[in-house]
Amino acid sequence: MYMTHLECPKCKSEHNPHQLTQLCPDCGAPLLVRYDLEKIKANFKKEELPHRKPDLWRYREMLPLVDEQYKVTLGEGMTPLLSLDKLGKKLGIELYVKDEGIIPSGTFKSRGAAVGVSRAKELGVTALAMPTNGNAGASWSIYCAKADIDAYIVMPVDAPAITRNECAIAGAKLFLVNGLISDAGKIVGRAVAKNGWMDASTLKEPYRIEGKKTMGLEIAEQLNWEVPDVILYPTGGGVGLIGIYKALRELQAIGWIGEKMPRLVAVQAAGCAPIVKAWEEKKPASEFWNNASTVAFGITVPKALGDFLVLEAVYATNGCAIAIEDAELLQDLAELAREEGMFICPEGAANYTATKKLLQSGWIKPGEKVVMLNTGAGLKYPDTVNVQVPVLQPDEDIPAVL
Repeated sequence: MYMTHLECPKCKSEHNPHQLTQLCPDCGAPLLVRYDLEKIKANFKKEELPHRKPDLWRYREMLPLVDEQYKVTLGEGMTPLLSLDKLGKKLGIELYVKDEGIIPSGTFKSRGAAVGVSRAKELGVTALAMPTNGNAGASWSIYCAKADIDAYIVMPVDAPAITRNECAIAGAKLFLVNGLISDAGKIVGRAVAKNGWMDASTLKEPYRIEGKKTMGLEIAEQLNWEVPDVILYPTGGGVGLIGIYKALRELQAIGWIGEKMPRLVAVQAAGCAPIVKAWEEKKPASEFWNNASTVAFGITVPKALGDFLVLEAVYATNGCAIAIEDAELLQDLAELAREEGMFICPEGAANYTATKKLLQSGWIKPGEKVVMLNTGAGLKYPDTVNVQVPVLQPDEDIPAVL
């Protein structure tokens, strides 16, 4: 185990990783896990990876679990990096999608839940609470069920019904709020203070990032340790983007990749784009976005606790932030299914819309290698698809032309 301490990215204070610490006790900022990267470099070789199980725990030296007996796993990780040959050729770029829709719970949230719940169990947590737009609550619920940890989940009443069902069937204590995730967060905050539960809200514990950073580790491994030119990420709380950036920096430190960093793109919906507004104004943090609304429900986050870390990753890699209209992403969701056979979530489809816009503007250059993160299965969002299907009588034939 190579974890050394928890570090505050704002005030640079260091904290003990072997006790439950939520936010920085000194300034209230999110904490990041730090490792002895020199020891990892000396003792962990990438040549070992092909002999390990194809899950995220293959990178155990770069993860925070101290004792393997506390590992809570449902087989998450090592999702496919698929080449979109037809659409890539059409656009004149090398286009890939990292498909997170096939892991437990059907979304990338299972990565953060696997590592977060494992560490919670190791630290003696028996109950936790969290606000969610749906998928995170579903993921943490199923992992908490396996870990025998009580989960209290609060989500907006407008969240997709399927994610409610996932929480409920896994035995979580589920509550709906007539509001946004920010309102759910206030309810959770009061409950945590009153009951002493662990607060599993986005970035209010340091281990969700560590699970999600494995997306970056996998992308590098799947591309034979040659990073792409661009990585696009649908950004709500932005933990995945923060994690990918952290992963790539750590890979540089242990010498597994070179100096090149992909340009990171934070993709948001036009109806909720606080990160985009901050980036356009060259600010270090975002402001609360009023009246947030988008069909890409998973990225409806009016104000992210880690917005400064998202923006730091974008600025440091010469990346950008871009907002997408709902109507456009729904059209592109259908195009991805029709052309490449991929039924992905609306948040993932927003990346494809962003790719086309950035290519059109010249920000993405012809021939560049572009990776899009699809953060969930389209099947979790059945209401985003409205199609008219002909109904035949038993004695009717299929028309020659539909």
